[in-house]
Amino acid sequence: MPFPYLGESITLNGTTRNGLPGSFITLPSGVTHYEEGGDPNGPPIVLVHGFSVPYFIYDPTFEFLSSRGFRVLRYDLLGRGFSDRPVVQYNAELFASQLWELLEALNFRNIALAGLSMGGAVTASFMDRHPRMVSKYILIDPAGAKPVSISPMLKAVRMPGIGELVLGLFGSGSMVRGIAADLFTPELVAEFQEKYKVQMRYHGFKRAILSTMRNGMLDSFMDTYRRVGAMKKPTLMFWGRQDKTIPFEHSAEILAAMPHAEFHVLENCGHIPHYERPGEVHEILLEFLRR
Repeated sequence: MPFPYLGESITLNGTTRNGLPGSFITLPSGVTHYEEGGDPNGPPIVLVHGFSVPYFIYDPTFEFLSSRGFRVLRYDLLGRGFSDRPVVQYNAELFASQLWELLEALNFRNIALAGLSMGGAVTASFMDRHPRMVSKYILIDPAGAKPVSISPMLKAVRMPGIGELVLGLFGSGSMVRGIAADLFTPELVAEFQEKYKVQMRYHGFKRAILSTMRNGMLDSFMDTYRRVGAMKKPTLMFWGRQDKTIPFEHSAEILAAMPHAEFHVLENCGHIPHYERPGEVHEILLEFLRR
């Protein structure tokens, strides 16, 4: 019998998805929630989000690139947003497979691929498996330079049984409060948290988050980044100097693996510079994509 996580009261299915924004597609890995915008014949770019915030985190970037003639795709990783929450191991293999299935189904080729936070590890894992699919690579405050520091609380949460109890009883409030650390700009926090909370009403969210924590997605991905770096794909990387989620100091490790990368530091900015400082980020991104 599934653990009764407090706050999860709705099952995602055809009926409950009716009226939700975006589109849905049934893939071998599960139903995926996605949105495609811009020019169907334009240069393709795919936006991959991070650990727990679904595709709304790309709202400014999706709208900007769609208005500039690109074929833009964003989607919810399994276990997040309005995508399925299958009872599986949430690991790099799952997320790379989901992305491959989605690109195949929607006929995306020769893409620019962007990964934010844990999306950096997801996209690097995808490129490691399918290098010919990607022509350009964008990283935004990517995770995986170093393993996430294991505090006593995090160590306990990763233990079977204890994690279910802690996250089930107390997780909702702590997760919503925790994502405030992604932002350096206080006035953006309240709306960001409200958007985040929507996905938490649906069964399977916390189970998926726990599985992600337990199946390697908080570990180092440096071996993968080094293999991707050796491909010498045109690469652009952004990092917020005041990032509290993935510290700025981690950028040195990624740059060592990808010394050819073009690197831009955003001052007075947190973990999601494209969301917090879209004007600066989008100008640089557009110039990179149009080369």
